[in-house]
Amino acid sequence: MDKTHHYNLSVKWTGNTGQGTKDYKSYDRSHLILADNKATIAGSSDPAFRGDTTRYNPEELFVASLSTCHMLWYLHLCSEAGIIVTDYIDNATGTMTETSNGGGQFTAVILHPVVTVTHETMLAKAAELHHAANELCYIANSCNFPIQHQPVFFVKAM
Repeated sequence: MDKTHHYNLSVKWTGNTGQGTKDYKSYDRSHLILADNKATIAGSSDPAFRGDTTRYNPEELFVASLSTCHMLWYLHLCSEAGIIVTDYIDNATGTMTETSNGGGQFTAVILHPVVTVTHETMLAKAAELHHAANELCYIANSCNFPIQHQPVFFVKAM
């Protein structure tokens, strides 16, 4: 049975420098992402579009959404399969291409998870589960391009 989930948050623009959006250079791209009982995320646009380099931009958050969704499914599948993961870090990369009308789209996201498991007998199954995690990831299933995975594994006993 399919279940439906709903998500609510607020995005508040904080970049009115006193002139509103009088012209392209008159306003700041700063904004806040807010949700009940959660930390506020300070956002901006990509620096290529007059954004603040100290704030997350939508493109980074998109890549982070893919990476975290994959990680959470992967850890879940590993726990069910008896694969003991003791460390996981993903150095994800994304490529966005601008179009002639000023818009754009992502053409590639590559996840580079570095996974540590407790025994070498777990390596084959640990590698296989990345494919299964991708098939289950809600965010990846919502994309119009394939998400690639280039995992690296280490073994370190607990």
